[in-house]
Amino acid sequence: MKKRIFLTLALTVGVLLSGCAKWIDRGESITAVGSSALQPLVETVAEEYQTKFPGKFINVQGGGSGTGLSQVQSGAVEIGNSDLFAEEKSGIDASKLQDHKVAAVGITPIVNQEVGIDGLEMAQLRGIFLGEITNWQEVGGANLPIVILNRAAGSGTRGTFEKWVLEGKTAIRAQEQDSSGMVRQIVADTPGAISYVAFSYVTDEVDTLKIDGVEPTDENVTTNAWKIWAYEHMYTKGKPDQLTADFLDYVLSEEVQEKIVAELGYIPVSRMEVERDWQGNLIG
Repeated sequence: MKKRIFLTLALTVGVLLSGCAKWIDRGESITAVGSSALQPLVETVAEEYQTKFPGKFINVQGGGSGTGLSQVQSGAVEIGNSDLFAEEKSGIDASKLQDHKVAAVGITPIVNQEVGIDGLEMAQLRGIFLGEITNWQEVGGANLPIVILNRAAGSGTRGTFEKWVLEGKTAIRAQEQDSSGMVRQIVADTPGAISYVAFSYVTDEVDTLKIDGVEPTDENVTTNAWKIWAYEHMYTKGKPDQLTADFLDYVLSEEVQEKIVAELGYIPVSRMEVERDWQGNLIG
């Protein structure tokens, strides 16, 4: 009798384990890692997707674009979120990755509200981050030392900023932060502070700056009048599996692009009037 009960239990456990294995095989859970600038969008869309399709889970984590690209390249995650083209990142073989552009994002300098200016020339902004200008008084602001806050190395936001503002040069050594939200908070709390964030992270706690008289707006990004912008990419390693492909299709659906993407401060790819390649050249 005991042997029969044991055998029944063993068979039951075997069936359950087999069922779990099939559930896992169907890819009901995927992970997206990378860009903190893209993270709020992917998290919001993931929540909507999981509500519409119960039992399908999208795990979203930050860590920066470099992390996203390296993790998806290694096969550790299904999606690598990035503000950069894979071709721009050292150590990444772009030929093995598939690019899915899901939005565009403007990046703006932000300053503490005691700084006392509303705009800079691009050359002045460059001079600040290269350490050539050290007091706001030098550019018409308050008599305050300039406190620079950088995104961490590997950040796509930093890569985009250095490409278009610093012309590929590296900013001077300064405090660094991984999180865009933390960058904004430190700038808000620190007299004389300056940094840069995606438009979606701007709040009333900080001031943005016009550059060469151009305001940091979505409209100016779509025409390339505002130069500091990037695509938001969701990379896969080759052809995505079914759940990953379904989720990416959902992100690119008109419903999501015109509602969630726009409401969160990103620019739907369909609204872009220009296109840039990975080297920054305008296409067409």
